[in-house]
Amino acid sequence: MDVEGKLRLITRNVSEVVTLDELKVKIESGVKLRAYLGFEPSGLFHIGWIIWANKFKDFIKADVETILLEATWHAMINDKLGGVMENIRKCAKYVVHSLRALGVDTDKVKVVDAEDLASDKDYWMLVIKVAKNASLARVKRALTIMGRREDEAELDFSKLIYPPMQVADIFYLKVNIALGGMDQRKAHMLARDVAEKLKIEKPIAIHTPLLTGLQGIQRMETSEASILSAKMSKSKPYSAIFIHDSPDEIRSKIRKAYCPPKVVENNPVVEIAKYILFMKENFVLHIERPPKYGGPLDIYSYDELEKLYKEGKLHPLDLKNAVAEALIKYLEPVRKYFEINKEAHELLNFMLKTRITR
Repeated sequence: MDVEGKLRLITRNVSEVVTLDELKVKIESGVKLRAYLGFEPSGLFHIGWIIWANKFKDFIKADVETILLEATWHAMINDKLGGVMENIRKCAKYVVHSLRALGVDTDKVKVVDAEDLASDKDYWMLVIKVAKNASLARVKRALTIMGRREDEAELDFSKLIYPPMQVADIFYLKVNIALGGMDQRKAHMLARDVAEKLKIEKPIAIHTPLLTGLQGIQRMETSEASILSAKMSKSKPYSAIFIHDSPDEIRSKIRKAYCPPKVVENNPVVEIAKYILFMKENFVLHIERPPKYGGPLDIYSYDELEKLYKEGKLHPLDLKNAVAEALIKYLEPVRKYFEINKEAHELLNFMLKTRITR
């Protein structure tokens, strides 16, 4: 694969690359790229995570060594799944099964447990070095990476350990690409700043878009808070579609979703089409509607969909129905996987019973 082909695969469907020039230089120089994403095992796998799962597929195709960090200690610090490590470990296994169900070749992904990092004194030396090269104010500002407010550290000091740990993860794993959603930007920028102070390689940060929750953006006091409240979240089931939801659940959730006419910005139904459905090769969105409303319509690209919707040539209800049916078909292999694979089925049942996110 040539340089442009690799660059296109690695950067497609992302919101930001910091920096694109650095990435291009590495590809051109033939450096073996090594990327990681850390996830908190914290609940059910919602469709927003499909965006980074698909990015893993792109990395594998582009011959990027790909690491998945099961951030078990981080989840415990963040009080996920009741802060019970056994629950967190089971959730981590469930997420790996979810990736397999979505078609990620997990044999080509190195899965690392944060507990392995935490057992090494060299890792904690890195955590301390990061902490010594970051101000308290900077670390507190970075608490948004874990969905927390700055003042929450006043009652639980362990929350302040989280950002230095996340930066240390990047250095310890010796990756040159840090992948995450836009909500992880502050941690990645902190890593780049600290790397410069420590005179080590700065990680390239690749940020994927956050899928807007089904209820749309909820007004909050600050602009940053409004961003956090907008994203699809497993802790707000009404805002999310989970990858193993039944067809009826998917239809019901999308039917109730925020989808204003002629508006594509922060429109969750449009975003599902853009970031998930149209990323599938040769995907065609079929609109089924009566002749009096224009008759059946096939849409072959997201750009075509956006144009039609902005011009008011596609009704929100017709879009919702089409996206729901397409998503049901997209997730059919996932539902079958969790029905057939015994361990995956048992883990899913455990997660459904647990349903603890804080």
